[in-house]
This record gives sequence, C-alpha cells and structure tokens, in this order.
Amino acid sequence: MTEIRLLAVPYEVGAKRMGVGRGPERLLDAGAEATLASNGAKVDLDFIELRQHRRDASGASEAGAGFELIELVASGAKEAIATGAFPVLLSGSCFAGVGMLSGLGESSPAVVWFDAHGDFNTPETTPSGFLGGMCLGAACGRWDAGWPDTIDPASVSFLGVRDLDPGEKVEVEAAGVEWGVPVAGPVYVHLDLDGLDPSVMPVQFPVPGGLQASEVRDVLDALVRDGRLVGLEVTAFEHPEHLDLVVEILEPATR
Repeated sequence: MTEIRLLAVPYEVGAKRMGVGRGPERLLDAGAEATLASNGAKVDLDFIELRQHRRDASGASEAGAGFELIELVASGAKEAIATGAFPVLLSGSCFAGVGMLSGLGESSPAVVWFDAHGDFNTPETTPSGFLGGMCLGAACGRWDAGWPDTIDPASVSFLGVRDLDPGEKVEVEAAGVEWGVPVAGPVYVHLDLDGLDPSVMPVQFPVPGGLQASEVRDVLDALVRDGRLVGLEVTAFEHPEHLDLVVEILEPATR
C-alpha cells in the first residue's frame, strides 16, 4: 500500500476522550502511525472532531453527536477512496464505523465483522438502549436511524461473535447475516478488539471464548495477499501495554 488515510475518532459514541474514546490516541501515542508507515506507505492522519453536537454529563445529544461523527467519517472515507488511499479508522466505539460502511458504499465490499457482539439490535430489541449495540443494525437498515446509506445485511459476515441478545438473534437470522469469511470480492474489516478472547486482550465488555490473535491476523493476511482488503477499522483499544499484540495482528495491512 502506497498511501494510507488514517482517521482517528477519539469518542465513545458521542463522549469525547472518555473510556474507550481514549483508545485511538493511546494507539497513536504508542506508535501506530509509524507502524502503518513501516513498509514505506505514506500515512495521512486526520483527527475527526465534532463541530456541532456535544454530549453533556447526562448523555444529552448522544445520538446527535454519534450521527455527526458518522457523517464526518463517511466524508473522510470517500475522500480516501477518491485519492486512491487505503482508509483505516481508529475509533473508540463501533458506532463511527457506520460512516466507513457508507463511505465505501460505491465499492460494495463485503463486511467482515470481527466482534464479540453483533451490534445488530434495534430500539425494539435492545435491553440497554446503548447506541453502539445498534450500529450494524442501523447500517443494514433494520431500524430507521435517519441514515440513508444502508448496506445489504447479506453482505455481512460475523467472526468471533458470541454474545447476541434474544431479539437481536432473531434480527440476525431474519436479515441473512452470514458467518465466516466471504470467498470472493472486496472486503472491509471491522475489528472490535473484544472479538479476541479476553485472556488475550482485556476490553471494556469481555466475553469468554473469543478468537486468538493469530486467527485474526491470518484472515487479514489472506485478504491482503489476494488484494481484497479495501478498508479497516479498529475499535475498543484500552491498554497501551497490549499495543505490540495489536501491531502483530495488523501487520499484514501495512504491506
């Protein structure tokens, strides 16, 4: 890869630099930008900051902030594609990744969703009301989030997903979401680090029984070798002492 467009979103949904919202900057402070450039790629770093909405301590404007971030990420991804750059998103939570799916829409990639959770809830099925747990459902048009650029859920494949709420499981099955890696065509990879087993990677919402780092790396390696990887997202990084493991997983994407 000769050019990488690195989009850093220091938010957990709409909360700035709180919790996993600190993850992107921790990755950058620990050398993520240099790692991506280690094989000669030119890396352009863009920090994405909210311009209109602000989340206060009560959680007000959470949805507004989240959807503004989606718009900003979508714009960044489209610009990257237009200039021939490879887009990489570092985000606190999965919600901003909806923008990547929108921005890459014209290339119609399949989506590999590495995650412990399906994030496929709707306002009717969610037990918690957490927007991050409804983001993929919104991206696939399973509920009206006011976001027009939806994707076909049949283009989505789960890997590492092992914690689905009852109503969410019904939605996943009805929508035709697949399991495993698509065998052909361009692929966008969403990597929530809680898709790894928590014994490997401590995370905010641990679920036992996840993937090993080598399994994720092998998938990325195969997609890069076949020229199929068109975008990448990493979310939910919390602990700087585990940067080396993240670097090891992502190394194929730096080639």
